[in-house]
Amino acid sequence: MSAPAVPAPLAYVPNALTVLRLALIPVFVAVLISAEGGRSWPAAILFGVAGVSDQIDGWLARRWRVESAFGKVADPLADRLMIDAAVILLVVVHHRLPWPALALVLARDALLMGGYKLIVPRGYELSVNLLGKVATRLLYAALAFVMVTRDGTQWPLWIFWAGLGLALGAGALYVMSALRVVRQ
Repeated sequence: MSAPAVPAPLAYVPNALTVLRLALIPVFVAVLISAEGGRSWPAAILFGVAGVSDQIDGWLARRWRVESAFGKVADPLADRLMIDAAVILLVVVHHRLPWPALALVLARDALLMGGYKLIVPRGYELSVNLLGKVATRLLYAALAFVMVTRDGTQWPLWIFWAGLGLALGAGALYVMSALRVVRQ
């Protein structure tokens, strides 16, 4: 089954959604910083819009088979930056997440971003795995739930730790895949 014919302007919609997500990051940061105690429906809604637009742009890119080189890099980068911004603010500014959460998220993302720059010139092609997609969805959901619940509510943290565990597992899979390419 071939991809549906897509008019040229529509082929840019997935990339436009990624740019929108990148543009939402400073707005989200400003809203969450000003939130009393890290509890903010407006911040959670902005964060949720970013998460939903990620799903839409991914679906459109697969459906229309229009994913560009820009999208392959910028799409996961937009997710990492949005999630990292939320974790940093919820740990450092609002004390809603524990410090180990920040350490693990930043270490994983630094390893992946730094490793990506090293292995792409050797022929590695970035391909997001299913575990990474599930982890990203769980992290978006958990962090939005943290932003709308009272401090001390535990169930969003359970979702967060499950998402982070999956993200670490996905990161390990990316590293193993990259090592296979580099060793060839």
